[in-house]
Amino acid sequence: MNVNNQRAGRKEWVGLAVLALPSLLVSIDLFVLLLAVPKLSGDLGAGSTEQLWIIDIYGFLLSGFLITMGAVGDRLGRRRLLFGGAAVFGAASVVAAYASDPVMLIAARAVLGIAGAAMGPATLALITGMFRDPKQRATAIGVWLMSLMGGSAIGPVVGGVLLGHFWWGSVFLIAVPAMVLLLALGPALLPKDRPAGTSAAPLDLVSVGLSLAAILPAVYGIKEVARHGAAPGAVVALVVGLGFAVAFVRRQRALADPLVDLRPFGAATFRTALGAMFLNTMLPGATMVLITQYLQLVSGYEPLGAGLALLPAVAAGIIATQVAPLAARRIRPAPLIAGGLVVSVAGLLLLTGADSAVAAVTGLALFNVGAGPLVTLGTGIVVGAVPPEKAGSAASLAQTANEFGFALGVAVLGSVAAAVYRHGVPAGAGDSLATAPPALLDQARGAFTDGLHVVAAISAVAMAVAAVVCLRVLRHLPPVGQEQPTAAPEREPAPQMP
Repeated sequence: MNVNNQRAGRKEWVGLAVLALPSLLVSIDLFVLLLAVPKLSGDLGAGSTEQLWIIDIYGFLLSGFLITMGAVGDRLGRRRLLFGGAAVFGAASVVAAYASDPVMLIAARAVLGIAGAAMGPATLALITGMFRDPKQRATAIGVWLMSLMGGSAIGPVVGGVLLGHFWWGSVFLIAVPAMVLLLALGPALLPKDRPAGTSAAPLDLVSVGLSLAAILPAVYGIKEVARHGAAPGAVVALVVGLGFAVAFVRRQRALADPLVDLRPFGAATFRTALGAMFLNTMLPGATMVLITQYLQLVSGYEPLGAGLALLPAVAAGIIATQVAPLAARRIRPAPLIAGGLVVSVAGLLLLTGADSAVAAVTGLALFNVGAGPLVTLGTGIVVGAVPPEKAGSAASLAQTANEFGFALGVAVLGSVAAAVYRHGVPAGAGDSLATAPPALLDQARGAFTDGLHVVAAISAVAMAVAAVVCLRVLRHLPPVGQEQPTAAPEREPAPQMP
């Protein structure tokens, strides 16, 4: 097939901008909420438990419905699902902004999570279909990732400005104009994407129930372990989630038209790319959370100041996601991804001895630069490993892996950091630096910093292993846009991700 016939034109690039803007503002919306919680809690009279649900319910339902919504988009059309999700997201944002009590806000946040689960896989699947040329697709995915990362960069800044001039509900309203723009321009710019031969089989509702029964308890258990340690309730939730996950996998293997096609997992390339992306959010994601706390609790930054201090690190990641697709046209994915991960390891090693805000932010910036090739090319590898009619399901798997990776990293490595902290302070110093008494504050800060160093060291070792695995397993892939030689088939068995 002539590649030139696959190249996207101006219409597709403008359509990409329409898709990227809502992603940017939804990402901003997630980060500004954290700054708004103190104000909205006072106005609504939300207790500590209600505050946790206001923050967590979005992530719970987003994670739980990603797989289901990916399959729905494959059957009904991603454009249709995207428009429906955008309409619901905009309406729920207005309800959240004008919520009169905590229960109303929690319910609105729950609906936002489900709508977000509909929009995420649909957006990525649409981008995959709009940009058939591999070089353009890699660039388009990089632009989409840039919008997500940009939200994390400017979210605290936008939140500080809004909360300084308006009431707390304004943080929810910023997503509404983007949804309106998407609904207004999308029909003319985004293709009707349901290809010929798309399965018309109805959703297997048993599989939907099993996926929710697996994901929701698992996410809840992970978050509870992160907050309170391995309490009995959290362990039970994890065991229940694992049991339903096993049942879900068995059912998918038995169905002719499953909710999730497990056949791509038979390819080492798919497993490696997905596993590396999982590690990329699990390990350094927890480190980023600790760095945010380090800037505020050790270096003394205000929340807005901490957000501004992180801007260089986020900007470095954004630049890397734009450069990686260009480099991938000349360099094979294996050395490019592995080389990037080596840079990430260097950043993590710098964090193992960081004793200042500058060192911490520099280490995070190096990690973000190194992760650019993996997040850009890895996403393309995962989604490109399946037929176009299954792109939504593949996109949902990639995003579910990211959600689980981040939550698991915070739980596991957060527990490691907490254990190091408790070992380094007297019994009267409390369980966290935020509650340490003034007389023991210097010692507590040192113990917290030691915890950051240990977590960074663990992450560095794991990412180094991932670099070696990617270099070996992905070595047969050609540079982006070049045909893969038929004489270099993928060999099995391949090494597994740790």
